[in-house]
Amino acid sequence: MFLLFDIGGTKTRLAVSRGGKNFDEPKIVATPRDFNAGILLFEKIISELSGGEKIEAAAGGIAGPLDRGKTKLINSPNLSGWIDKPLKETLQKIIKAPLYLENDAAVVGLGEAVNGAGKGEEIVAYITVSTGIGGARIVDGKIDRNIFGFEPGHQIIDPTGTLCPMCGLAGHLEGHVSGVALETRYHKKPYEIDDPDVWEEEAKWLAYGLNNTIVHWSPSVVVLGGSMMTKSPGISIERVRYYLEHTLSIFSELPRLAKAELGDVGGLYGALQLLKH
Repeated sequence: MFLLFDIGGTKTRLAVSRGGKNFDEPKIVATPRDFNAGILLFEKIISELSGGEKIEAAAGGIAGPLDRGKTKLINSPNLSGWIDKPLKETLQKIIKAPLYLENDAAVVGLGEAVNGAGKGEEIVAYITVSTGIGGARIVDGKIDRNIFGFEPGHQIIDPTGTLCPMCGLAGHLEGHVSGVALETRYHKKPYEIDDPDVWEEEAKWLAYGLNNTIVHWSPSVVVLGGSMMTKSPGISIERVRYYLEHTLSIFSELPRLAKAELGDVGGLYGALQLLKH
């Protein structure tokens, strides 16, 4: 039996895989802000899902960049109570088995590259546009080598512009295109905003960020996930493509743009793939 998990800034998802090919119905709960409370909840759910059976290994992601050894969070605007806590060590003691930890967006991207909208592509750029912006580069079905992870939401697209609501510095993509940014700017939840001009502006800023991502990562497909892309109202992928066609001129053609297909369980598919590696 294998344990799969996805510790997001808002929700945590856990599931078990009995054969390594698929997984049982996941358990989805709110992510506690306190690390110790999170570990207690994790332990309780693991017991429920496993039914006392031995866990051979575990894999999953958590929201934020990790240290070089991929053992703990080093930063996380949404999970400040988890920063510098011995996450990998603590979970390994609970399950008494090896555990593999990655950034949550990278794990979702891996799931989409292998089982979702990027299936069959050599190089996948995955970008999630939700509360914040995350993503990863997936090459030949594996998360590309990195030191601290990938943080495309913190690329600078307007150095004199809006302060990033996550880290307070000016000009980050996340300060223009994210759920927190919209809520800060308009004092409404994104799903409450029905002004088409707002979403048109968001498509434009996202295209600027994707221009940078594409020229740096040179992907064959860009998979766009997260609630700001997959739910309505939200950002139109067609309008993003329109603005990209007017900004990205160095390449002879655009990579394919595709919406994520795996919904809330993309991270569990990615965790399963991590274990296969």
